[in-house]
Amino acid sequence: MPSLLGIDNGLTVTKAVLFDMDGTVLSVARRRVPQSIPAPRFVERDMDGLWRATAEAIAEAISRSGRPASDIAAIAATAHGDGLYLLGEDNQPLGPGILSLDSRAGDIIADWKKDGTADKALALAGQRPHLSAPSALLAWIRRHQPERYARIGAVLGCKDWLTFCLTGHVGTDRTEASTSFTDVNTQDYSPAAAELYGLERIFDRLAPSAHSAAIIGHVDDDAARATGLVAGTPVAAGLHDVTASALGIGAHKSGVMGVVAGTYSINEIVSDRPLTDPRWFCRNAIEPGQWNAMSISPASAANYDWFLDTLCQGEHDKAAAGGPPIHEALAGDIEAAIARPSSVLFHPYLFGSPHGGASSGSFVGLHGWHNSGDMLKAVLEGIAFNHREHVDALEDGFPYEQVRLTGGISRNPAFAQMFADILNHPVTVTATEEAAAWGAALCAGAAVGLYNSPTDDPRDLDAISRTFRPDAERAAAYDRRFAVYRDISEALKPHWAKLEALGDRENGQ
Repeated sequence: MPSLLGIDNGLTVTKAVLFDMDGTVLSVARRRVPQSIPAPRFVERDMDGLWRATAEAIAEAISRSGRPASDIAAIAATAHGDGLYLLGEDNQPLGPGILSLDSRAGDIIADWKKDGTADKALALAGQRPHLSAPSALLAWIRRHQPERYARIGAVLGCKDWLTFCLTGHVGTDRTEASTSFTDVNTQDYSPAAAELYGLERIFDRLAPSAHSAAIIGHVDDDAARATGLVAGTPVAAGLHDVTASALGIGAHKSGVMGVVAGTYSINEIVSDRPLTDPRWFCRNAIEPGQWNAMSISPASAANYDWFLDTLCQGEHDKAAAGGPPIHEALAGDIEAAIARPSSVLFHPYLFGSPHGGASSGSFVGLHGWHNSGDMLKAVLEGIAFNHREHVDALEDGFPYEQVRLTGGISRNPAFAQMFADILNHPVTVTATEEAAAWGAALCAGAAVGLYNSPTDDPRDLDAISRTFRPDAERAAAYDRRFAVYRDISEALKPHWAKLEALGDRENGQ
């Protein structure tokens, strides 16, 4: 049976996943990819180091699969969206890759809001530019690194860099192309968009765009030696990881709200019309004539990971000594905390929010009689509340019948049930291992004719899914808590910048 290789590169880990064509995971290999923070608000990584780590993961996945590399019918990559990976005119990396956690372009975004560029971008490109948008980062480079800007030969997304390393081909796909420079109506690159941002010079440096399931290259000899892949293996264009995750759980279709509780709070729905709103990005879906409305913020499960890493060292030590995994060890505390009333609320804005760059996380309502279980419950609840803000916004524009939830935290039944109660809507969790990588693999399979289209998922999704239904009494209680959560967030807004200034002074900035 043919196999498919899906590559999934996140903000800290790059993965290679081999799938049987029926969706069964054959093997997974991971490598951590270090981030570099050379200055406040700069989040970067070495592009060559990323490729080496990915090549090692591919080689390990092939070895662990027990199958020859010649069984791999096709390959596709997905990776963190937005950010910026540049090639010089010699097709070599032009400085480090810039991750989607980077926020150096705050001055650019502020200027664009003041001079009306942001509103014009919403009308033309379907979205206001944000801190890690390619448009904002390129404008920052033009302003602060003019010599680097003058040397740009190609503008890529992260997964496009990996595809280039596999094939030597410069290209992207429709979903990645629509992060800054496409016309929301035509869905094609627009010179007017580049002109709007003052980036006319780079328009012909944008990577040519193809369908996510189009073959845009083949594994070259260098990549074959580095990975163990067979030279000539087809490589499809792939797709933005937000879209890949939804596709991998069967949520990239009309009437389904796809929710990814990962580093980012990702909430998206496919539409057959380009409806724009400041609260979401209106970007290209996989198929022409369809759009993907995304309402996102960097305010989801990374807050949970922070809590575990910062405040649960004892549980980590026990797990390292052979005890139960930390998630299992804390499950009882979480369930007990959910069952009892609490005044504790948490705003999950440790790494960003829907409310701008100056926002910060906070516990409120905390007393001496509360324990770590109450705090952890508040963190999980705050994550779900933040997702609800986004889902409520999308609901204003798009009807939906289903909510499909993915992300590592969704494997916790208590969290999935809390999510259903907070949204007051049934929530389906699909037992999909490596959802984003599977989304990429579906594109690879469609590219070589194994599937009719990327949405032609061969699995029986109903058989591998569990639906959590809201409880009316709990939903009403969460409604009341959500109202207070929102009120406090609004009250804190004027003070976030003041707190940020205190931190800048303490750091000598």
